[in-house]
Amino acid sequence: MSDLFQAAKLDSAAPRPLADRLRPATLDEVAGQDHLLGPDGALKRLIGAGAMGSLVFWGPPGTGKTTVARLLANETDLAFDQISAIFSGVADLKKTFEAARARRLTGKGTLLFVDEIHRFNRAQQDSFLPVMEDGTITLIGATTENPSFELNAALLSRARVMIFRALDADAIEKLLARAETVEGKRLPLDADARAALIAMADGDGRAALTLSEEIWRAAREGEIFDRSALSTVVQRRAPIYDKAQEGHYNLISALHKSVRGSDPDAALYYLARMLVAGEDPLFLARRVVRMAVEDIGLADPQALVVANAAKEAYDFLGSPEGELALAQAVIYVATAPKSNAAYVAYKTARRLAQEKGSLPPPKIILNAPTATMREAGYGAGYEYDHDAPDAFSGQNYWPDSLKPQKLYQPVERGFERELAKRLDYWARLRRERGQT
Repeated sequence: MSDLFQAAKLDSAAPRPLADRLRPATLDEVAGQDHLLGPDGALKRLIGAGAMGSLVFWGPPGTGKTTVARLLANETDLAFDQISAIFSGVADLKKTFEAARARRLTGKGTLLFVDEIHRFNRAQQDSFLPVMEDGTITLIGATTENPSFELNAALLSRARVMIFRALDADAIEKLLARAETVEGKRLPLDADARAALIAMADGDGRAALTLSEEIWRAAREGEIFDRSALSTVVQRRAPIYDKAQEGHYNLISALHKSVRGSDPDAALYYLARMLVAGEDPLFLARRVVRMAVEDIGLADPQALVVANAAKEAYDFLGSPEGELALAQAVIYVATAPKSNAAYVAYKTARRLAQEKGSLPPPKIILNAPTATMREAGYGAGYEYDHDAPDAFSGQNYWPDSLKPQKLYQPVERGFERELAKRLDYWARLRRERGQT
């Protein structure tokens, strides 16, 4: 049917989105991927060596993955075939492989582009292995998800991963300039609004061009939009973020490490990124509580109090007022003195408990509620610390078969500096009493 439309030249009259009309015709026209396609780019080197092989393109939407795959087919003189893992099943894969085998008999190879390849299950991914190994197809799989987590190890071992980067402001500006050349007119935006449009695109070239089309359609003759007017003309594009996928884990990692690194400004930025993207504020509140106990601990015991109070404040106020309590808690934990001494001590204690098994505590610290237990020595020799000089007996509380261990080692920061002094004082008392 498409051939009939082409013969009648009806297809040329069909409207084509700006992003499709601006699709690069050569690899040199692809914007924002110089690390892959520049003179020393990884893909350019493979093409030059004549040994491209199968590839996995990993990157956010609108960065040119599909376009580059098509152009690579031209560069390598391979037939281009495309399927989507969203709409294709086993039967579709079999037909595709059969067509590639028939094409191979005529001396023509096939570049099979699989969009959203991570959507295929393990068995479907495994079906690519034999046709990759015997050269029936050169596979290029595109994914927005981390292939280390989403693709089979066997498939990854046969394909090289190429990382596509979100387009920076300069790359999107180049796209807008090309769009203006094709359309023969400038975007009706002042400088501030143009910068806002680039930010709205969120690194997605296709989104930048789609937004541009909306602006041209909306503008009246001679009208120039400022930033405020722009926001009423186009809907701001939702940030690339999936609460169940890698973007979620990347941002929470960035928030946690910014707090650990005592950078309240970066921490606030990542907190805002997640809230704007629709993250559950209570999830963030729980993470801040974890930061308080894992990275601050007893260097500032108040951090846990503040973090819990922020969670309660959000429960009480809801959004958006409660988000300010989360921001306050993030600033507090980011600026608090840092110590993971309690965290490390607990991990060491767990490991020791697992390694040593069920060692009984010494009898001196066991209660003896019955005569039989008293006769067995339970509680014999126990010293009540409050009756001892300095309220410190210095007795050994470790199992008889396990020498005393040094698990908690406070740092010389914040409140833990005071705790270190106390521990040193008690250690000195033990030495003076010959109890070390």
